[in-house]
Amino acid sequence: MSAPKTVVGSTLNHDALKQRHRLVRDKHPASLTLRIHRALSWLHRAEQADDTDGKFIFLWIAFNAAYAQELDDRDHPCDKSTFTAFLQKLCDLDTSKRIDDLIWKEFSGSIRALLDNPYVFHPFWEFHRGHMNESQWKQRYDSANKSVQTALASGNTTALLAVVFDRLYTLRNQLIHGGATWDSKINREQLRDCTRLLGKLVPLIISLMMDNPQTLWGNAVYPVVEATS
Repeated sequence: MSAPKTVVGSTLNHDALKQRHRLVRDKHPASLTLRIHRALSWLHRAEQADDTDGKFIFLWIAFNAAYAQELDDRDHPCDKSTFTAFLQKLCDLDTSKRIDDLIWKEFSGSIRALLDNPYVFHPFWEFHRGHMNESQWKQRYDSANKSVQTALASGNTTALLAVVFDRLYTLRNQLIHGGATWDSKINREQLRDCTRLLGKLVPLIISLMMDNPQTLWGNAVYPVVEATS
């Protein structure tokens, strides 16, 4: 008997995904089981958070638990080619086009607003730190927006997602590195939109990974190591 797959239109939350994971995990590779177990634990915590800042952070950790390939001590964003390949893999496996529906229908307005917001564009902050001049960051911003327009015009979901996550990463840095005030009244709308998007996208990513255990997802970072005496 084949493993059950998520029914299109069904609720994707921690409880539903955890119940499904219990049914299929024994047939999955150990590395995938560990990824899903960790991601679900953080998704569960995110669903319990009653503040937007906390919910965003927990959702990002859940995403990282599902995705992360290699880590180093410099806390650099993941290699873009590897990251784009991961997003492309998800889109290719998503035969029901659930990611497309999220990106192009449910969150199209929020995504356009996010991509038009310089406060989640990394070079904008590099300018304010004195690492580049005003014309340089604006040139990069214009170039990035042209790429976005190309992705929008061609309906390229992977390219658009790559840009979206680049902006999400900047927002993530602002929170994780103490560059924002908890429950601040500044930039609340963009944080709420990003949190809502991650809240829908992370469960979908977990579901797609369970749907496709034969796909090479890679070893989980920080494997479980038994304590030695």
